[in-house]
Amino acid sequence: MIWSSLWPFALFAVGVVIVIWATERLLEGLVGLAGPLRVSIFAIAAVLSGFEAENVAVGLAAARREEAELALGTVFGGAIFLVCVALGLGTLLYPLRVTLPRGFLVLMAICPLLIGVGLIDGRTSRPAGVVLLVAFVVAIVYLVHASRDHAFLESQEVKEAEEEPRSYTAAIGLTIVGLVVIALGGELVTRGAEGIVSVLGLSTLLVGMVVTPAAIEIEEVFRQAVPAREGRPEVSAGNLVGTLLYFLWFNMGLISLLLPVRADPLVVRLDWPYLVGVTWLATLFFARGRVGRFEGALLVVLYVFYVILHTVLR
Repeated sequence: MIWSSLWPFALFAVGVVIVIWATERLLEGLVGLAGPLRVSIFAIAAVLSGFEAENVAVGLAAARREEAELALGTVFGGAIFLVCVALGLGTLLYPLRVTLPRGFLVLMAICPLLIGVGLIDGRTSRPAGVVLLVAFVVAIVYLVHASRDHAFLESQEVKEAEEEPRSYTAAIGLTIVGLVVIALGGELVTRGAEGIVSVLGLSTLLVGMVVTPAAIEIEEVFRQAVPAREGRPEVSAGNLVGTLLYFLWFNMGLISLLLPVRADPLVVRLDWPYLVGVTWLATLFFARGRVGRFEGALLVVLYVFYVILHTVLR
């Protein structure tokens, strides 16, 4: 009886570990393929600076199982966690003084607005998915171009993978293994989350928007804090913008295009407006050129308030 109650938590935890491990293997494989494909490491690092394969895997796995709340949680809940907790805690530890290009700020401001096209009539749609994916490609091209003269985008994982060169065959193998295992891990996380909802009696939306994103994206706190600690605040800020694009336009685009789901009315009334609000607030902080400890604390408090709202409005 006890084991049956604990099983969903074990499944969820194992799934989280698997998707994170598999994402690292996938990145190693992609870096290994860069040479033979004549793609520069700079381009690989810039394009993958905000890449979150685990987020995409869980989103698609949940959508396939028609768990819309879990699927959309990787979009809205993940992005709110990124802005409020990753940026908030990161700047509590290491305040940022940074001047971002105007284009970065514009992207950051419109990023949460555009995903509204994926919520028309309360359901994601394939045309909306196409719009989001095209917008994502255009935005990434701009970010990579803007980072050629100044390091705004950087992937520590890509750097680490570059230090251990892989043969072409090994790179292909790692890429395939990464993709397959990420899919498996995403499935385990989704099944575990379903079990947690049943065992604890929590709302699926609370688990999808709060619990799951926090579990699979906790490493984002370190991705924000480490570059700032090393005196590279522009990398912390640039990677934040890149990750937002992956969460909101790439992930939402794939879900909308491949596995459309119906959005809970609370997503439209609470999660989307809240995401727009905290993202615009963070954009304002960056426009001022400083995100200090007060701003970081405010973002964390706003996340606590968001969790409370989801608990009360279940």
